[in-house]
Amino acid sequence: MIKFAYTILYVEDVVKTMDFYQRAFGFSEKMLAPDNSYGEVESGKTILSFAHKSLAKSNLKDGFIESDLSKQPFGIEIGFTTDDVEKTLAGAVASGAILLEEPKTKPWGQVVAYVRDLDGFLIEICSEMN
Repeated sequence: MIKFAYTILYVEDVVKTMDFYQRAFGFSEKMLAPDNSYGEVESGKTILSFAHKSLAKSNLKDGFIESDLSKQPFGIEIGFTTDDVEKTLAGAVASGAILLEEPKTKPWGQVVAYVRDLDGFLIEICSEMN
């Protein structure tokens, strides 16, 4: 059996990024490597992980494109569902997220908003699909 277990974001400061996700979304720390190069937060059924860019570079011999707040976000997003999009969005922005799109109701009834995290990764904050 195969299951989607985790997503790893390559970041500049693992501890700072983990703190952001804990404050912004109420996630709890699952683990942090002694050298702070890798960490995980509990985010429901899927683990959200963070690796320092130097660790990622050591794993990928040809490198990778780094997330950069001064550029457009990658064509991928992390999606978090919530019962209260506006409250969750306000908490994320108060914790340092950059607001991209205010909450909008989609034709299928889902409420969706977008922010970028401290490292520039795109986050969708949305209601459950009905």
